[in-house]
Amino acid sequence: MKAICNLLGILCAFALMLTLLITSIEAVAYWTPGYYEKEYQKYGVLEDVQMEMDDLLDVTHEMMLYLRGKRADLHVTAIVDGQEREFFNEREIAHMEDVRGLFLGGLALRRTCLAVIAGSLILLALLKADIKRSLPKLICAGTVLFFAALTMLAAIISTDFTKYFTIFHKIFFNNDLWILDPSTDLLINIVPEPFFMDTAARIGIIYGISVFVVFVVCALWIKHTKNKN
Repeated sequence: MKAICNLLGILCAFALMLTLLITSIEAVAYWTPGYYEKEYQKYGVLEDVQMEMDDLLDVTHEMMLYLRGKRADLHVTAIVDGQEREFFNEREIAHMEDVRGLFLGGLALRRTCLAVIAGSLILLALLKADIKRSLPKLICAGTVLFFAALTMLAAIISTDFTKYFTIFHKIFFNNDLWILDPSTDLLINIVPEPFFMDTAARIGIIYGISVFVVFVVCALWIKHTKNKN
């Protein structure tokens, strides 16, 4: 019985860590005012695409709506080099359809994780486990294991970001549409590789803070329950 409770507790911790990771990605992608504008200025994107900042931010907004499933297609018109035109070409649209699948899949995974957390808590209650005492310890243990594995992965990726960036695309995409040409595809100009490096770092910081908060809360609760004995 104790082994089952421990397993449920670790499962709950892992699901919580995944939920926080997906939420951190979402926070950077959707909830950070001024982030894209700052990045566009940092990498001289306006000069590369020959656009005004407001127009480029409008395109970005429509693109993010599309990735969240709140826009049916990615046929967006914008003023580029003084001419009104379709911003994304057919190759870019096809690639972004794959990207949207990843985004929506991530959101679906988060819903699954939340269901796993709720289910684990219900089962622990039915098994009459001492949730107030055991769960914080198991969450701390699961947090350490999950975060250690993720930190190791991040350290490996940081040794050669371009190499692992390519491997990521080969794993998650079954075509070569992600290989864009800067001379014909505007998408590669608005999200160059350094943008992804900055974004990964920002996600890591937000995720690290959220995990630290969870760990501290659980540790304080463990200390509180010990002091009551």
